[in-house]
Amino acid sequence: MIQQKRVLATDIPGPRSQELSARKAGAVASGVSAGLPVYVEEAVDGILRDVDGNQLIDFGSGIAVTTVGNGNRRVVEAVTKQIADFTHTCFMVTPYEEYVAVCEKLNEHTPGDHEKRSALFNSGAEAVENAVKIARLATGRDAVVAFDHAYHGRTNLTMGLTAKTMPYKQGFGPFASEIYRVPMAYPYRWPTGPEKCAEEALATLKSQIHVQVGEENCAAVVLEPIQGEGGFIVPPDGFLAGLADWCREHGILFIADEVQSGFCRTGDWFASDHEGVVPDIVTTAKGIAGGMPLSGVTGRADLMDAVHGGGLGGTYGGNPVACAAALASIETMEEDDLVGRAREIETLLRGRLEKLAQKYPQIGDIRGRGAMMAIELVEDRETKVPASALAAAVNKGCHERGLVTLTCGSYGNVFRFLPPLTIGDDLLAEGMDILEESFAAATA
Repeated sequence: MIQQKRVLATDIPGPRSQELSARKAGAVASGVSAGLPVYVEEAVDGILRDVDGNQLIDFGSGIAVTTVGNGNRRVVEAVTKQIADFTHTCFMVTPYEEYVAVCEKLNEHTPGDHEKRSALFNSGAEAVENAVKIARLATGRDAVVAFDHAYHGRTNLTMGLTAKTMPYKQGFGPFASEIYRVPMAYPYRWPTGPEKCAEEALATLKSQIHVQVGEENCAAVVLEPIQGEGGFIVPPDGFLAGLADWCREHGILFIADEVQSGFCRTGDWFASDHEGVVPDIVTTAKGIAGGMPLSGVTGRADLMDAVHGGGLGGTYGGNPVACAAALASIETMEEDDLVGRAREIETLLRGRLEKLAQKYPQIGDIRGRGAMMAIELVEDRETKVPASALAAAVNKGCHERGLVTLTCGSYGNVFRFLPPLTIGDDLLAEGMDILEESFAAATA
């Protein structure tokens, strides 16, 4: 068992990691890059141990995937048992109980108490793609609306929904048609200030869709309730609810992409729960299965059942091993109150970040919920010019000191925090100490 403490046995990356990076260069396509080229050999809860014996504090969770902790005991036991039983039959050929049980849990925990159905897939992008398929078939309409700063995946359709060109879309077009983009309710950068953001963003959305699309042609609006790769942008209170009401008025389906924000990450089971918003369709992945590849689409029964038999599926979708991992992960969330733990983590992180912001004026905004927190770095608070180079420098400093961190944002200037919900307070505090040291070094 790995001790839950940071260990720096070598420089980061160490010699064995450097050797493996050389092998990667000769074997792996260069388009598959690594933000921190240390090669992990074991991980437990909030610690990653690399091949050189370094133990790094994990503030990334594999991009919000290992929510229940690295090497979670329940997940390991469930996966081990399932592998011994069978690894695959394809649910569309000969089904199995684990798939059904995961769908029952998704129907139970996603927002709303209406009758629901679910279908399982492999990745977040695949879930979003299928949600759009379902919406188009159920409504008989073609147009889909997405937002500035959105990230929905790397397939052709989801690249079209994604807003950022580099590195996700550059050179990969043309993209799917009948996709329209509207401004995101981004309080920190809303031109007239955060107080008017919700009202004006809704008005702009309604006007643009009316003029450019036509409500009667719009199948769905796809939105991350807290945007992920675009910068952990939290829309102001009232925006999601207003959007959902407007969609309902015009027969437009509201698809909540909860791939990064779901499964206790934000201090609720799903980010939509914060305002009591009930989407028509919810897409899930990442934190669903403790590191195993699995995703889901959950929606109103009438919408999901509108699709003809055979219209949804995939060879590996709802793989039994991944389903076993998901059931163990969800059990951990329920039994260990990871919703409550996410809120505790927010209290600790927010307190430290507010103190840091008092010292460094380059921290323009602190935002997020639960264990999905971020700071936006700027050259100065008056102009709000993105400080992308500073974000990169602080990130590099954290890596060198043994803290796994991630940046994001349309301008590359947002520093995000996604620790496992099982991480101890001592590691959280030490990680924030490292962040402060890295800030001091980068701004010296």
